[in-house]
Amino acid sequence: MNATLSTRGVEFDRPSTPRASGASQRVVVALEQRFERTPDGIVWGPGTFSPEFWGRYLEAFDKVTVVARIRPVRFPSARFERCDAEAVEFLPVPHYLGPWEFLRHWKPVRNAALAGLDRDCSVIVRIPSPIGSFIVGHLQRLGKPYAVEVVGDPYDVMSPQAFRHPLRPLLRWWLVRQQRNACLGATGAAYVTERTLQQRYPCRGYSVGVSDVRLAPVRDRQVAAFMAQYSSVTLTQCVPAPRTYAGGPLQRIALVAVATLSQMYKGLDVLIDAVGRCVTNGLDTRLTIVGEGKHQGELEARAASMGIDKRVRFTGFLTRDQVTTELDAADVFVLPSRCEGLPRALIEAMARGLPCIASNVGGIPELLEPRDLVTPGSVEMLSGAIVDVANDAGRRAAMSAHNLSRANDFRDDLLKNRRVAFYLRVRAATERWIAQQDVP
Repeated sequence: MNATLSTRGVEFDRPSTPRASGASQRVVVALEQRFERTPDGIVWGPGTFSPEFWGRYLEAFDKVTVVARIRPVRFPSARFERCDAEAVEFLPVPHYLGPWEFLRHWKPVRNAALAGLDRDCSVIVRIPSPIGSFIVGHLQRLGKPYAVEVVGDPYDVMSPQAFRHPLRPLLRWWLVRQQRNACLGATGAAYVTERTLQQRYPCRGYSVGVSDVRLAPVRDRQVAAFMAQYSSVTLTQCVPAPRTYAGGPLQRIALVAVATLSQMYKGLDVLIDAVGRCVTNGLDTRLTIVGEGKHQGELEARAASMGIDKRVRFTGFLTRDQVTTELDAADVFVLPSRCEGLPRALIEAMARGLPCIASNVGGIPELLEPRDLVTPGSVEMLSGAIVDVANDAGRRAAMSAHNLSRANDFRDDLLKNRRVAFYLRVRAATERWIAQQDVP
């Protein structure tokens, strides 16, 4: 029978899978996310990193030390949630914003990142991460095993279309180089995609099927390398059945996009232009944009300049239940990103049985059928896809069925076993290394 671990009101079941032998073990998890700490010591951040998230690591480890940027504040930012927990501690790295501040403060950032390490801890670095690169380099010099969770691609994130900065080419080169080095030297690597990130950032000498975690020997290394695939996007529930449609074209189509407006890489400017073209071509088109950020005013002005401001609605921030309501009310979800990893919003739309159109970047081609993909930045191709879907009820039904079936692959009950198996192997690799150090 599984024991229960309580983390300040949130409970997690211990796995019945036997853990590796050895004393209580701590795992250090390094990532690039920014958090806030109030005077009472509570750590706050995006809901993605609430205690439930860290509970994944507590399935295999006894304690989690999170190494990340933490900014002291009097009051937490709006909509931030509590992230610390009884078995989860946060080790602050000096807070910085942007490349210039990182370069100015790289030495205290490095020293703080390394301060959380000791001989007996396991280490998992979520990359891409400049903070994580310091930890990886240090552990490689020591010969101590570490694992990586590859959650994004710096090559795409630092593309000219997604990031504008004088240091962009240098940062892109450095981050890609660091990520390749981290994966090649890792004892274990887990990817959010099934093949896309694996091909660009391989874990040396290994190939894996997506259904399991396997071990394989690696040439010229003293330890085995292992690799896994599990998305950081997990679903607790999908709709029970695909959508059904009466024959004939839609006289009016309702589009929805869920994306941050803090950066332009989600391609919402392209989507607004595509809506304008659809309207010009005679299709009664309405667009709802769910999200908030500094570019909202710019996007609103863009819609107004095209005369479609009455057709484009900006909701701002919505709760999860409110987002679900918007998805259920829409005819098509659209995500014309210029770069992506494995987008949570797209998978959640698919779980509602919603037909989806998205760019053929990152891990998106692993999710959608080829004919539902468009070239990023192409207004003509995106508007054409919207019109085609509006005119074809059979295609909408097929899209709904495919998307719902694919989304079921991301149910938490299916991915949990992969994650736990990976973490247990990380722990076992560390314990073997510790035992070797203890040999006189």
